[in-house]
Amino acid sequence: MVEITITEAPGKWSVRSGGAILGESSNALELREGDLDPVIYFPRSDIAMAFLDRTDKVIHCPHKGDATHFSIVNKSSVTENAAWSFEAPGKDTAGLKDYLAFYPVDSVKVEQI
Repeated sequence: MVEITITEAPGKWSVRSGGAILGESSNALELREGDLDPVIYFPRSDIAMAFLDRTDKVIHCPHKGDATHFSIVNKSSVTENAAWSFEAPGKDTAGLKDYLAFYPVDSVKVEQI
């Protein structure tokens, strides 16, 4: 089984797309899963959800559960399926409920500020 750890991400984090700041948070989480790059998860309460449209895409992870996807929609662009959330995470990742993560694509920037 792959080892998954979830810790508080140090400092303040932001996510931007198409010139818009989608959110900033001092309450982000960092998920480490095996040899994969760490992923920053933002509390939904710190994200401008008006920029996100839920899509039909769902990916199942045997360790974390079903990942619901969202597209980022702003004045200049639409980035399809750019974010995901585990609506009902598994017991080992229950801390991810009500958090969102973003794919590392050119039009989306997640960074520590």
